[in-house]
Amino acid sequence: MMPTNSPKVIPAASAHKKSVCKDDLRIDAAAETERICAKIRAFMVKVKRRGAVIGLSGGIDSSVTAALCAKSLGRERVLGILMPERHSSCETTALGQCLANHLGIEAQLHEISAVLEAAGCYQMQNSAVKSAIPSYIPGSPFKIVLPAQGGYKLFSLVAQLPDGKIIKTRMNHEAYLQLVAATNFKQRVRKMIEYCHADRLNYAVAGSPNRLEYDQGFFVKNGDGSADIKPIAHLYKTQVYQLAEYLGVPEEIRSRPPTTDTYPMEQSQEEFYFSLSYQKMDLCLFAKNNGLSHESVCEATGLSPKESEDVFKDIDVKRGTTRYLHLGPELTGDVPEIQSEI
Repeated sequence: MMPTNSPKVIPAASAHKKSVCKDDLRIDAAAETERICAKIRAFMVKVKRRGAVIGLSGGIDSSVTAALCAKSLGRERVLGILMPERHSSCETTALGQCLANHLGIEAQLHEISAVLEAAGCYQMQNSAVKSAIPSYIPGSPFKIVLPAQGGYKLFSLVAQLPDGKIIKTRMNHEAYLQLVAATNFKQRVRKMIEYCHADRLNYAVAGSPNRLEYDQGFFVKNGDGSADIKPIAHLYKTQVYQLAEYLGVPEEIRSRPPTTDTYPMEQSQEEFYFSLSYQKMDLCLFAKNNGLSHESVCEATGLSPKESEDVFKDIDVKRGTTRYLHLGPELTGDVPEIQSEI
């Protein structure tokens, strides 16, 4: 009997348990790996593709996805693409290449700064930042951040001037949208390159969102949200780390703090999107998904009842506001000959 798609679900009889703990997210890594690999192989047969392309960021999610593809298809049928740009951390390419060497898969380097420059990405970013901080000098590091847990979820812009001074200020809505729109170029250019190689090799593109990112809309539509198969989208990030250990992903990747690697100033996923560490967010999402109260996470996360209630509400808000990211194109009339095959 094959395991279910979800590696861990609280049975109905346990739905009234008072609290959750990190052991609730423990999975049988070996069994889950075999189940996912079987799914990957079956998918490739279904869509008649010979292998998989995966963008390598040096992060835990893309590394585990690449390792699963290599295990299921063979290392000779997996192509890793390294796509740094001028704002990327120096660790990105080094760790991505480290993973490729470890797995024995081919890796190709595509530096995308010139494409982004030509598309106006950096110019649009600088213009948006300067509208909020007139003294900003293009080329200086910046990022956008959310407040710590609690309060209104309003983004602030942080920039460092050449003299070392740090400025933090609110952005108006137009500047914020322009900065995000320009930054999304990065993910969309990377996906364009991945699909170019997939077309060239008759491969499928493997995406690497974990459950937290997939559920909460932490991806760019037609960017890193685009893929033919997403092998770990059902796994909480805590569980992805369990698979990473089982699959032998190098320690330097497993110990790297999760980062967006998007803006020129160092930025964690916590300060950019979730406001909590992934360990705490996983437990909150797990509890909510299994019908448990927000108070059930307080002991394990250290959150107060009010803070946990705010997190549960924020989960619903993010699901609502990012729902369109999951939707395909809307048709205004039926095309039954095609729709019946999907």
